[in-house]
Amino acid sequence: MKKKKVVIIGAGPAGLTAGYELLKKSDKYEVLILEESKAIGGISRTVNHKGNRMDIGGHRFFSKDQEVMDFWKEIMPIQGKPSYDDKKLKRKKDLEPNGPDPEKVDRVMLKRRRVSRIYYLKKFFDYPISMKLQTFKNMGLGRTISSGFSYIKSTVVKKKEDSLENFYINRFGKKLYSMFFEKYTEKLWGRHPSQISADWGAQRVKGLSIMGIVKDMFKKVFHINGGKVETSLIEEFIYPKYGPGQLWETVAKEFVKMGGEIKKGYKVVEIENSKDKITSVTCEVAKGLEKIKGDIFISSMPLKDLVLDFKTKAPKKYYKIAEGLPYRDFVTVGLLVDRLNLKNETDIKTLNNIVPDCWIYVQEPNVKLGRIQIFNNWSPYMVKNPDKTVWIGLEYFCNEGDDFWNMSDKECIKFASEELVSMGIINEGSVLDSHREKVKKAYPAYFDTYTDIDKLIKYVNTYQNLYCVGRNGQHRYNNMDHSMVTAFETVKNILNDVKDKSNIWNVNTEKEYHEEKES
Repeated sequence: MKKKKVVIIGAGPAGLTAGYELLKKSDKYEVLILEESKAIGGISRTVNHKGNRMDIGGHRFFSKDQEVMDFWKEIMPIQGKPSYDDKKLKRKKDLEPNGPDPEKVDRVMLKRRRVSRIYYLKKFFDYPISMKLQTFKNMGLGRTISSGFSYIKSTVVKKKEDSLENFYINRFGKKLYSMFFEKYTEKLWGRHPSQISADWGAQRVKGLSIMGIVKDMFKKVFHINGGKVETSLIEEFIYPKYGPGQLWETVAKEFVKMGGEIKKGYKVVEIENSKDKITSVTCEVAKGLEKIKGDIFISSMPLKDLVLDFKTKAPKKYYKIAEGLPYRDFVTVGLLVDRLNLKNETDIKTLNNIVPDCWIYVQEPNVKLGRIQIFNNWSPYMVKNPDKTVWIGLEYFCNEGDDFWNMSDKECIKFASEELVSMGIINEGSVLDSHREKVKKAYPAYFDTYTDIDKLIKYVNTYQNLYCVGRNGQHRYNNMDHSMVTAFETVKNILNDVKDKSNIWNVNTEKEYHEEKES
């Protein structure tokens, strides 16, 4: 019996998961993955710059979905012996029986402590905001009283949730919203929260609120187990020794071992659509154009580009929706420094006593910088010399083609370095090495024609052999685990010949899907 040919567009988490799962669960398919770039992992890739590795966007490996957790552990088992920094700092942690030793093998997940804080007023606040005494000290008496009354008002007078601004105010009050959400959200999206759909908050914040934070604290103080834990409040996650790209490169190797094929440098530029089916894709390659036929197509390319690339143009009303779908682009500047001026005032031990944060959310309104990653804290193996240097990633949100995007590497690195100096985080002249990475369409945005996306989804679903997966494939701000689940659901539909695709599109729309996990 001739095998059906499955063509997957994109070698990111969704595309690779779909390909791996199809070959693992059936021998009836020939699977080809087409990747526009020369790298594996999409936005979940790892960039190696002279032995110092950058995690593009930052990826905590934690999920409510057990199928996802099992997948990760199958690809890379969790450490059974202490990592380099665990040993040096004599840190105690629960290790996996018979798990690998990260000092001896590379294919291993580390257990890491989650620390993410907000940097505002040149002070650290917990992320999400906690109700600790230190929070009130940092805010000062006036801001604390004002925030309290503002929150009480928000519990009595509820705003219509027709914008992200009102979504936040209903959960935190106007004062806390203006301090900890408004400016950062505007940096991220380039739009004021009043102009952004509440859907973004519903998918990324969901159950998180002041009451959720208080309940979580109450459980910890009185040692109450059971119930659900907000994933934004988790204290530990797993992480590949050399970053997320290592895991996806490993998946890619296993996929090829099972008989799959990956073609890099293949940019899809045209999709032949006939009645209710896709018949082929045409790719731009080094030698020109190459047409590839298939029986089933799984797309993780941007939904916008997918529809605009249809050879037989979509009806005008759908074409316009696709054309107007907005994205936010992303730049990471890696800086290698000998030290940070930030003091570690926590009780968490770190190499060189640097601050323990994985991410620092920058709320300071006078800088463009959005977040700081400290790669030493993700994994000591991400840094060539973690004992003597600190390797950080400065994250900027922009639009492809704007002034920031168009800066040269030298200009951008100078700009980023000067912002850190102005914030007092590093000293002038302290940068030892640097690298810049640019990522197009990193964040599907929730404004403009997004309000009509359901109509576009309905149209795309009329193509019976086309499945849209992943963050960009669905134009939904999915985390890595959500992207994987869209692939799991797609594979189930293909194997069971299920025509209804609602299960694929419903991933990350449930009220409690992302933010809570049964403990």
